[in-house]
Amino acid sequence: MTVKEAAPEAPATGPEVVRRFAKTLPNRPGVYRMLDADGTVLYVGKARSLKARVHSYTRFGGHTNRIAAMIARTAAMEFITTATEAEALLLEANLIKRLKPHYNVILRDDKSFPYILIARDHPVAQLVKHRGARARAGDYFGPFASAGAVNRTINTLQKAFLLRSCSDSVYENRTRPCLLYQIKRCAAPCTGEISPEDYEALVESARAFLSGRSRAVKAEMAAAMEAAAQRLDFEHAALYRDRITALSQVTATQGINPHSVEEADVFAIHEEGGQFSIQVFFFRAGQNWGNRGFFPRADKSLETGDVLASFIAQFYDDKPVPRLVLLERDVPERALMAEALSTRSGHKVSIAVPRRGEKRELALQALDNAHEALGRKLAEASSHSRLMEGIARVFALERPPRRIEVYDNSHIQGSNAVGAMIVAGPEGFMKGQYRKFNIKADVTGDDYGMMREVLTRRFSRLIREHGDKRNDEEADQAMWPDLVLIDGGAGQLKVAAEVLAELGIEDVAIAGIAKGPERDAGREHFYVPGKSSFMLDSRDPVLYHVQRLRDEAHRFAIGTHRARRAKGIGANPLDEIEGVGASRKRALLKAFGSARGVARASAADLSAVAGISSSLAQRIYRHFHETRE
Repeated sequence: MTVKEAAPEAPATGPEVVRRFAKTLPNRPGVYRMLDADGTVLYVGKARSLKARVHSYTRFGGHTNRIAAMIARTAAMEFITTATEAEALLLEANLIKRLKPHYNVILRDDKSFPYILIARDHPVAQLVKHRGARARAGDYFGPFASAGAVNRTINTLQKAFLLRSCSDSVYENRTRPCLLYQIKRCAAPCTGEISPEDYEALVESARAFLSGRSRAVKAEMAAAMEAAAQRLDFEHAALYRDRITALSQVTATQGINPHSVEEADVFAIHEEGGQFSIQVFFFRAGQNWGNRGFFPRADKSLETGDVLASFIAQFYDDKPVPRLVLLERDVPERALMAEALSTRSGHKVSIAVPRRGEKRELALQALDNAHEALGRKLAEASSHSRLMEGIARVFALERPPRRIEVYDNSHIQGSNAVGAMIVAGPEGFMKGQYRKFNIKADVTGDDYGMMREVLTRRFSRLIREHGDKRNDEEADQAMWPDLVLIDGGAGQLKVAAEVLAELGIEDVAIAGIAKGPERDAGREHFYVPGKSSFMLDSRDPVLYHVQRLRDEAHRFAIGTHRARRAKGIGANPLDEIEGVGASRKRALLKAFGSARGVARASAADLSAVAGISSSLAQRIYRHFHETRE
């Protein structure tokens, strides 16, 4: 049941607002949301008793600065009751990930993890890398920490088990074995080089190996190698030898492969300088399948155990949970979290804090990695901070920029024209803020016109959604750039300056970057309004950084253009005409040879095609002739 109450008519905030809600709340578990006067969610929390937890916020004093500031901004609250506290914990994690409230711990860089899939939706099983929902029938093995780890493992599994990796359509149309068969990475079931029974035996061996029975699989291969050697079949003996070597490479490159841990995730957290680093190690089938680092957003006043607990709950919101979770340190409500994860996964989940033995060594290894990762991040941040100071010096900014936007265009003779914007901040590229612009105006080949359209659309929307930068009280300053870099020279810079002037924006610094003679990197000329062009020393770190920003914008623009062009290749103008389905399209193409032939045909010729009525012929004719006007 969801209960939502509006804030009082007066724009009141603070403990008195919270007290009004606390009076009517039940003594039941649930989730609460604290909102500011604009309706933005400030905080999401769960409670065993909503009434008791919310009432605790009404006390004067005794709160940390973070909680006191949150209460002071609270203008309304929303509540969802649940059957159990474990359900409340799961719902809380889901809402935090979705809403990203300012005062919660936020899991950042939450990319999906790759898996290995032995697909069984075809009579002949396929070995592939998989991300996303588990929609395909088959056996999934993972997660792996990175795509690189999956690719290396698949590469080795192909050598060891000779399973096909080609798509079903490629498989169905093979008439002779492909190169993978020639280099002994596929058994070529597509052309009958191996019987279905023998291929299925290879699939079962691969499944057994990925399920943790690697020793048994290697023992079977060793026995088969010995048998082949004894009957003097040295070719097959050498094949088994190579496959055993490939399997050994899998475990040899994985580092620690524990003897006492079959399936577990290991978490460790390290805090330094008000920042948090979390490392997660994945162990499956008794093998180390890699680790990944995270840097959650959390207030520096929070205890590391609280940060880790919130992180774990969010981490498993959309991921399968192993039967064992190992922690380097204890966390609040560990038993409750184990209950919640067990409910979510459908099997018993144990959360342990090992104190000795091999499991403790794994936890300490994760802690060492968390410590080293945060050290690298802080060092990079320090270096990046100096670069930002250098950019402020070069482009005469009042302070180091918090947000830099870089713009570039891409097209081929005006076709499929796109604009691209990339964003960089104090911690590097902000890929979640990148934007692409499909050029709408008829500015074929006009780079200046494309840049004008992109900048006009971008800054008009910025004013509309985040306030006018001229009014600091209303503008969302975090979304406004301190510096705009244009890939181009004086002409492009002039267009950018005109667009900002037309929109009344005067306090955003802009600069153009023109490539050097013969596009020579290191000899770029920089243009800023009201100054002569200048160059930077070829060894200046600021030059390297600006080149990197420009190259990232160029990469993003080219990628966006190629994606649009590829999509356009498969498009047909007939698809846009209402009433022309697949059968009528085939009839038109058969009659006129191509969409261009259809466009040139008269209405009378069109109506002569089977299935095309006079009214539909007129509609088709108008479609092509109206678009030409």
